[in-house]
Amino acid sequence: MSVERLQYTIAGDAPGHSVALNGFRIGPENATRKVFLQGALHADEQPGILVLSHLLPMLEAADARGELSTSFVLFPMVNPVGMGGIGFGQHQGRYDLASGVNFNRDWPDLFAAIETDIDGRLGEDADANVAEIRAAIHRWLDGRPPGNLRDNLRLTVMREAVDADYVFDLHCDNEALVHIFSAPHCNAVMESLSDWLGGSAILTANDSGGGSFDEVWPLPYLRAAEKYPELPIPVPVAACTIELRGRFDVFDDVAKTDARNLFGFFQGQGLVGGERPPEPARGVRPTPLNATEILRVDRPGLLAYQVQTGDQVRKGDVVAELLQLDGPEAFTRRLPVTAGTDGLVLSRNARKYVWPGCSVAKIVGTEPLASRTGKLLED
Repeated sequence: MSVERLQYTIAGDAPGHSVALNGFRIGPENATRKVFLQGALHADEQPGILVLSHLLPMLEAADARGELSTSFVLFPMVNPVGMGGIGFGQHQGRYDLASGVNFNRDWPDLFAAIETDIDGRLGEDADANVAEIRAAIHRWLDGRPPGNLRDNLRLTVMREAVDADYVFDLHCDNEALVHIFSAPHCNAVMESLSDWLGGSAILTANDSGGGSFDEVWPLPYLRAAEKYPELPIPVPVAACTIELRGRFDVFDDVAKTDARNLFGFFQGQGLVGGERPPEPARGVRPTPLNATEILRVDRPGLLAYQVQTGDQVRKGDVVAELLQLDGPEAFTRRLPVTAGTDGLVLSRNARKYVWPGCSVAKIVGTEPLASRTGKLLED
């Protein structure tokens, strides 16, 4: 089939106001597997837009050669609401300006939505159970009444993603190395994906506590399996957030390489035919998300980093010095900001002026930290 353009007009919250969501569907109509990819859910994180713009013609050419056995749905810029979040000459994009809600937090709890509906419908057939849960999610989505602009956008996107076998949400960090957030059930898939992308970490949790988009899709099956341990309920979706370095790493050559590597990964998964490139070298293995320290400051100041991303640190090492900006020791005193665990410096703050609660770095360790409970993601 040729590329199908997906065009949705989503009503806004004010008279005469709407947004357009544009995407693409590629692959055979009778495909039994589906891949869903989106970029810029945090609209100020834009490397994914460029990556998917390069992946699109690769998939189109593969389809023309008859090499696609899978349906691919791409939304390179999935958040037109956030793309309009410009004020005082600055693009915000991470938060819905109408509600203050982070665009990648508080997505619906689908198990809570369908728990009553599937009660008594599941049985001894694993495939039938997956189909029943997906059908229940479809029914819930189709029954939702119109809401505000943000909710209507979310429902539109969810209806396209609900039956996907792979859900990849392309983001970026502040200033960082490539890394992946995912759930432990799909570690093998994520290890391969990380190898292809040259990732530096795979951070895993079944539920990070934030209601992020990638966690929406496996959780109904994981929670159903917990409720019905006597029944076979597999998790049919490999979902993740891919952090494509930092927010300023929007470079055409880098994005083209990332797209080629994604394409190679899809070939390795048997989703795309054609001549397969050699497998990449094995890289990092998954670690629990609660073993990654999010290092924060408790006062305002100007950061002077003493480490680079990719450095290994030990607990107690100075990651940055915080130049004091007020009081009798202003501009003369530096306070050390020290690592709370051994591990890899995965990310730093691109903005060097910080205030209480700001994150300074992510340090990827291997041992869960007592301080890392509840909501594990940055807001």
